[in-house]
Amino acid sequence: MIKITFIGAGSTVFAKNILGDCMRTESLRDAHLALYDVDSHRLEDSRLMIENLNGSINQGRATVSAHLGTDQRRTALKDADFVVNAIQVGGYRPSTVIDFEIPKKYGLRQTIADTLGVGGIFRGLRTIPVMVGFAHEMEEVCPGALLLNYTNPMAIVTGAVLRATDVPTVGLCHSVQSCVPHLLKSLEMEEYTDRAQWKIAGINHMAWLLELTADGENLYPEVKRRAFEKNDLALSGKADKHDDMVRFEVMRHFGFYVAESSEHSAEYMPYWIKSGYPELIEQYNIPLDEYPRRCEGQIAGWEKQRESLVSNTALEHERTREYGSYIIEAVVTGAPTRIHGNVMNVGLIPNLPANALVEVPCLVDRNGVQGVYSGSLPTQCAALNMTNINVQLLTIDAALNGSRELVYQAAYLDPHTAAELPLFRIRELCDEMIDAHGEFLPEFS
Repeated sequence: MIKITFIGAGSTVFAKNILGDCMRTESLRDAHLALYDVDSHRLEDSRLMIENLNGSINQGRATVSAHLGTDQRRTALKDADFVVNAIQVGGYRPSTVIDFEIPKKYGLRQTIADTLGVGGIFRGLRTIPVMVGFAHEMEEVCPGALLLNYTNPMAIVTGAVLRATDVPTVGLCHSVQSCVPHLLKSLEMEEYTDRAQWKIAGINHMAWLLELTADGENLYPEVKRRAFEKNDLALSGKADKHDDMVRFEVMRHFGFYVAESSEHSAEYMPYWIKSGYPELIEQYNIPLDEYPRRCEGQIAGWEKQRESLVSNTALEHERTREYGSYIIEAVVTGAPTRIHGNVMNVGLIPNLPANALVEVPCLVDRNGVQGVYSGSLPTQCAALNMTNINVQLLTIDAALNGSRELVYQAAYLDPHTAAELPLFRIRELCDEMIDAHGEFLPEFS
């Protein structure tokens, strides 16, 4: 029997997507689904939800078990073939609130703060020790199991696990598979969606749409014409603001469309959220404090949503576009599939460092997840990627070595932070963040 362990199973909706997808996949319907979390209430909610799905769409074929707290983690992991990770160390409160509120005191405003910036750095610092600990336990109780990591900061966390352990690991995101359909829809070019061929490569949340064609026709010139016109009309007040304004401007100035959203992209570069140019926020429709707003909305709506998942014995589910079940299916059956994954740069993008994590096409079969050679990026795209990779690598070094000095250096090199604050203020900010996170960063105290 195949065993799939879900770490952070209290993420009930996401667990439904990944494990529901598995129950909609014939080769995985008889799997043992082991749920693990540190929150007893959320774990029980997820167990009930998965039991509902197992009965309603799977004829009860899966075996479901729930495991609570550190004492039961090894049992949850034991003999697993696949481990899905979706933890959030520190949760929304206190950690995410700290990640936003303390930088704000120093004049640093953020949108999502889960990947880069001061918020992304500290999210990585408190997540890496926990994830590396999981991975070492996997080496002992389920050697050879494939780890599918969905936790942000993706490149930082996945890169740390690959550097510190021997666990085969792939980082998975949602942005690449939705990039081209979203772009074509936003520019009223949906007639090309089903015929589009594209190439995307780079790093997580800053992967580049390098090629876009349909039936041999290069769509990029028309994409650019429409995108720049749409932005010009919005900037001149002749049309409504829209959610892609930062990405379209990045494409205007650097030549390529970036796969992740504008709210993310705005805080990965030094050009958009600037105290000296506050008008840019309104002009480019940048949603400051967006992630806390989403979290508050999800918390407020959870009880109503909870009933539809936990108490519904007729719960339905259709297979999603999440890569998880397709990866597991390909490894189990040997029938190959193609995904975009975050893997170590073993020559896949030659003009990025070998110790960086890159987001590239990957072949998946019984041999696991294998990155595909993507070639060198355009120089300007690689240069922008490097500004993020510098921070990622230093954050990994800081976490694995327990070095406060490396924490400072990661923040010194963060593009947005460096554009706003002098070195001594960045150092003060990091010290205050370390103190505020307290028990989640004991190695730096």
